[in-house]
Amino acid sequence: MHIAKTVAAVGGAFAVAMLTAVPAGAADIIADWGKAAAPPAPELKDVTVDPATTALLFLDIMKQGCGARPSCVEKVPNMKRLHDAARAKNMIVWYSLVGSDGKATPDDIMDPGIKPRVGEWYRQGGPDKFMGSTLQATLRQAGIKTVIICGNSFQGATVGTASAAAQRGYKVIVPVDCSAGDSPYHEQYAAFHLAKGGPVIVTSAVTLTRSTMVKF
Repeated sequence: MHIAKTVAAVGGAFAVAMLTAVPAGAADIIADWGKAAAPPAPELKDVTVDPATTALLFLDIMKQGCGARPSCVEKVPNMKRLHDAARAKNMIVWYSLVGSDGKATPDDIMDPGIKPRVGEWYRQGGPDKFMGSTLQATLRQAGIKTVIICGNSFQGATVGTASAAAQRGYKVIVPVDCSAGDSPYHEQYAAFHLAKGGPVIVTSAVTLTRSTMVKF
């Protein structure tokens, strides 16, 4: 019994010594949080899309959510710019609607100028708008190869759906002035993740741009 207790005590002391011997700065990212430096901003690129094979996605741009985010409110004119251009080319436009206790309608969209038409929307929560919605069927039926994504939130619906689209073989265009995050840091994180920080299957399919740099 005494021998067992002695071995246990020695083992415990050895474990503590090993833990305290970990070099400073080698433990984890939380310990080193203040040492992390932001990388250079990703490059934005001009893009020209084929209206016949490109769809415009508006994700969760609702009065309740977007209206509570100054960043989202500021970006609505950019969304409308893309909306009007897409409508002029008779492109596929698809919307996810959230909020209003699961009873969201097209009238809850942030700006009536980008209001969805009949058959263009689906009530869909969560970051991946392909899951359990009409999105995949809509894109397939129309022969879509590229999606342009505008969303609220940038770090949620935009990242989630852009990643899901890339993994389904779509080319993904993300205008950074058409998605809003909880904070500038959230938007920075989301943009970097899609451009360089995420898995290659996503980053190789995503192009970051601005609404003024998209040509139809």
